[in-house]
Amino acid sequence: MTLLLHERDDRGVVTLTLNRPQAFNALSEDMLAALGDAISALAQDDSVRAVVLGASGKAFCAGHDLKEMRAEPSLEYYQRLFAQCTEVMLSIQRLPVPVIARVHGLATAAGCQLVAMCDLAVASHDARFAVSGVNVGLFCATPAVALSRNVPRKPAFEMLVTGEFISAAQAHALGLVNRVAAPEALDDEIEAMVASIVAKPAVAVAMGKALFYRQLEVGIEAAYDDAGATMACNMVDPSALEGVQAFIEKRKPQWAAPV
Repeated sequence: MTLLLHERDDRGVVTLTLNRPQAFNALSEDMLAALGDAISALAQDDSVRAVVLGASGKAFCAGHDLKEMRAEPSLEYYQRLFAQCTEVMLSIQRLPVPVIARVHGLATAAGCQLVAMCDLAVASHDARFAVSGVNVGLFCATPAVALSRNVPRKPAFEMLVTGEFISAAQAHALGLVNRVAAPEALDDEIEAMVASIVAKPAVAVAMGKALFYRQLEVGIEAAYDDAGATMACNMVDPSALEGVQAFIEKRKPQWAAPV
């Protein structure tokens, strides 16, 4: 199965579709590599005007592939994995054209991070968002970097420490998504946004996007370095290893009592 589907129209609008529906489009290493390679190629293509990032199946993205993560519990592996993910996330921001997330179903953990790192997002009414790693003992440190740059501090922190879902309407009110549409109108809403963007001069949009993040995101790479190191260290802690294993086995985690 092709992990990432590519489509392109005659305007230079590219649609990338995450295609692991059986795994809720979890970001395996191979999926991250495919997404990273696609974005790198688009960055070299001056004819691209906009990118729509969607997903197949019932969900947008359930975050990292926990089974894959649990199979190799070493600090070095987790550091490498989160560095790979960070580079993909940052490449979206560095891309000179707007990237629009097309969100339906769930967007959790690194999937919610992916929505937050896109320049724009349109969600179906049925979409739900969470940074739910804390439910398995793993604080969503790297998603926190993106989430806290979209959502006000207190709602962002509440999401991070409770792991609870918010609705598409709440995500819109908090600024995580730009627009919300009925499922049958989702593509029409995205097309309206895309049409408005491609009607503008490409150079102005490219310069504007670069400036927008240059002035707004000072310190983000340092924040990601810290968050990635924190998340890797967290993942080798017994509580996170047990929490992830319990998730895989569909049981309640048996965490040790706090000392």
